[in-house]
Amino acid sequence: MKITKSLFHAGVLGLSLLATSVIAAVPQAEADKLGKSLTPMGAEMAGNADGSIPAWKPMAKNAGSVDSKGFLSDPYASEKPLFTITAQNVDQYKDKLAPGQYAMFKRYPETFKMPVYPSHRGATVPDDVFAAIKRNATNTNLVSGGNGLENFETAVPFPIPKSGVEVIWNHITRYRGGSVTRLVTQATPQPNGSFSLVYFEDQFVFRDKMKDYDSKNPGNILFYFKQKVTAPARLAGGVLLVHETLDQVKEPRSAWVYNAGQRRVRRAPQVSYDGPGTAADGLRTSDNLDMYNGAPDRYDWKLEGKKEMYIASDAYKLDDPKLKYADIIKAGHINQDLARYELRRVWHVVATLKEGQRHIYAKRDFYIDEDTWQAAVIDHYDGRGQLWRVAEAHAENYYDKQVPWYALEALYDLQSGRYLALGMKNEEKSAYDFGFTATTSDFTPAALRQDGVR
Repeated sequence: MKITKSLFHAGVLGLSLLATSVIAAVPQAEADKLGKSLTPMGAEMAGNADGSIPAWKPMAKNAGSVDSKGFLSDPYASEKPLFTITAQNVDQYKDKLAPGQYAMFKRYPETFKMPVYPSHRGATVPDDVFAAIKRNATNTNLVSGGNGLENFETAVPFPIPKSGVEVIWNHITRYRGGSVTRLVTQATPQPNGSFSLVYFEDQFVFRDKMKDYDSKNPGNILFYFKQKVTAPARLAGGVLLVHETLDQVKEPRSAWVYNAGQRRVRRAPQVSYDGPGTAADGLRTSDNLDMYNGAPDRYDWKLEGKKEMYIASDAYKLDDPKLKYADIIKAGHINQDLARYELRRVWHVVATLKEGQRHIYAKRDFYIDEDTWQAAVIDHYDGRGQLWRVAEAHAENYYDKQVPWYALEALYDLQSGRYLALGMKNEEKSAYDFGFTATTSDFTPAALRQDGVR
């Protein structure tokens, strides 16, 4: 793909794009661009030349209404698509699509479409998080050959990145509300569109939001994650616990599972890299969750640059509680009439499997939204070099809580004709509950048995 040099800001010109130094902090003069020529998160403040990408303007916390269950109204509900990309006109827009998106039009020429709407750049986080990100810019460094962080606070260690692995660390550590409990569903449809659902109850807490967090001795933990399967009955009661570490080479991720049938807690070393995803019918790996997660040590990361691209954004229509899951899940792909795409600037990072390492994905192409550091699209290639799976995240700004995150993650298998959709909550009794409080004792293996009681 052609990269337009004018899209680079001054901090990432030239050969520094390919740098892999373990030193990552930038001088104060560069960090001072945050909040001026750059947004407080590190994106370009200005729009593009023709105005199709606007300047950044943070969404107000009251941008829309919030219902009794916590679901958000769509601030852009009155807008109509500017145009729709279909298999008939896709070549006209190919330069602003990822290869995986383009492949979806070829795989499903009759049904796959991309409605393109006016672009809005409203993603924002609380002021104290912005302040921590600015401190990270001059303080945070890579360690362990790029596989860990030191002097890191809260979120986004490298708002002015100089290498591919720094961009990936921004995605891994990005702000997701600090803590949340959520009820979400997962579907793995057959090629004909028939599906059943798996229901999860997730708890997710970054270390600095734990009630017993010691800022003077933060340790190597990044966050705690607990996932309980609540349905169907054959899977209900199973619980996964993860202690996510900042440096997973020095100290690998710790994971345990509680098997409700056996009433036993066991270590789960397979919950990493290309280990099978929970109840995913073989359609995703452990590191496909949240588009990408975990240790970056098995890949070489190359920063290709920044480009303009159509990505799934402002997915309020898709997250509408009036929808049923059957309205969303269709044969081959989700219901694209419910999707919304906008032209945005993205960072392009190529991950190539290192010599001597193993993973079912030999290469991954990442397209990371500049405003949120969230992965928007990831193309996955098999060992033969063939495009295999296409991950697409439908992003949403939880404006009342100032949290950018996803409404739905889809992972399409181009070879089998199946896919996985994760994160739907339309029919659940509540939306995300940010501000969940916990202590480390809530995330111990001993606590799993109680969590898994049916």
